[in-house]
Amino acid sequence: YLQGSPDDTFTWFAGYRMQYYAGKGLLAPVDDVWEKIGSNFSGAMKKASTGPDGKMYFVPNYNYPWGFFYRKSLWAEKGYAAPKTFDELKTLCAKMKTDGLIPIEFADKDGWPAMGTFDYLNMRLNGYQFHMDLTAHKESWDQKKVSDVFDTWRALLPFQNPAALGMTWQDAAISLGAKKSGMYLLGSFVTQQFTDAATLADIDFFPFPEIAMEGQDAVEAPIDGLLLSKKGGDNQAARDFMAFLGSADGQNAYAAVDASNIATVKGADTSKFSALNKKCADTIANAKSISQFFDRDALPAMANNVMIPALQGFVKDGTIDVKNLESQAKALYAAQ
Repeated sequence: YLQGSPDDTFTWFAGYRMQYYAGKGLLAPVDDVWEKIGSNFSGAMKKASTGPDGKMYFVPNYNYPWGFFYRKSLWAEKGYAAPKTFDELKTLCAKMKTDGLIPIEFADKDGWPAMGTFDYLNMRLNGYQFHMDLTAHKESWDQKKVSDVFDTWRALLPFQNPAALGMTWQDAAISLGAKKSGMYLLGSFVTQQFTDAATLADIDFFPFPEIAMEGQDAVEAPIDGLLLSKKGGDNQAARDFMAFLGSADGQNAYAAVDASNIATVKGADTSKFSALNKKCADTIANAKSISQFFDRDALPAMANNVMIPALQGFVKDGTIDVKNLESQAKALYAAQ
């Protein structure tokens, strides 16, 4: 697409997917646009918009956080409270199981949803920077830090939906809506499945609990926005449009037609936000670092050809071969 006749400016993702095209010289930098709009964005947003050469390439439009979603009325009825630590999460899961619920709704038929659990466990245990370095293969997969992630996850497997590998994320959302499960780790797009206004108003969420000293500084909140193709680099109108989308007015105009996502710009109109959207927005705004999701932060072949089968195997029987992950990563990243 970018080597053919691309649009001057086009919608894409932050993270490795942006970095890759920037590194190949297929994008035009937009530092001039950022001079106008830079004060509209948090440091985490700026970091996510910077290319490997330190130049700015990306203008964020919206994003959505991953966290645990649940039904407030069910929790009130059962007397549950949002866990702050991983130990509290495990205790809550055990209580939910005793109460006859599936504690953690989970669906991985499509392969990618399980990546969200891996990402959070890795960031909470080893920190945001280690996670980024691992997805870029600057850190190896066959080390104790990575094994620890799977050891920690193994403690959650008995509490996740045992039918996960046969379910889509939409199937799992139905189960959450029907109060058959206690909570669901997914992106806030899960709310698109709740078309009943009363059910939607009953949905709340809490951030992934802290495990180690890393706390809850990092939030998984994939960012969508605009890039400028190399071929469109001389088009001032395209740059002006990107600057508009990097303003409160531009993002308010977008939000008017898509209310399911969270504006990334400071000063965007939040008056029409639901209580849930406000909480989602605050969680992102207070994050020191924002990850993009494994299949956006890592080499696509690593995500799709290696991690999907590896994670599905782990969900199935709790086994993982980190040496095999490392040997495949070595071959794939060396071929870049």
